[in-house]
Amino acid sequence: MSTPLPPRYGAPISLAEAKRVMAAAEAECAAQGDWPMVIVIVDGASNLVMVHALDQAQHASIEVAQAKAVTAAKFRRSTKVFEDAVAGGGVGLRMLSVPNCCPVEGGLPLMRDGEVIGAIGVSGMNAVQDGMIAAAGVAGL
Repeated sequence: MSTPLPPRYGAPISLAEAKRVMAAAEAECAAQGDWPMVIVIVDGASNLVMVHALDQAQHASIEVAQAKAVTAAKFRRSTKVFEDAVAGGGVGLRMLSVPNCCPVEGGLPLMRDGEVIGAIGVSGMNAVQDGMIAAAGVAGL
């Protein structure tokens, strides 16, 4: 049985699309009680498109959110996949040596017509909550 190929890269996310993703993620932060998050959106090549640090977000979350977004874009999959691999131990621990790989939930690819157009990375709460905000952003696309 062969491993399925990851989705193809498509044309980069537009600013209008990025704004919709960001608005949806920010709305979910507000709905959860104004969670102090950093939300990063990158294009498919991992170039920054938008960064929003919400009120009282910790400064370190800027770099973490960007690392999650870059990982999701470059590897064309959720950062949760890497977190699960590391948590499983054994050969999954090799993920810790992969350059530019942030194995923590909170990074998701952004898709249009089945192709990766960018990614969202979120940091500021625990990994599950970061993932929840990222998923809300994806749903806004």
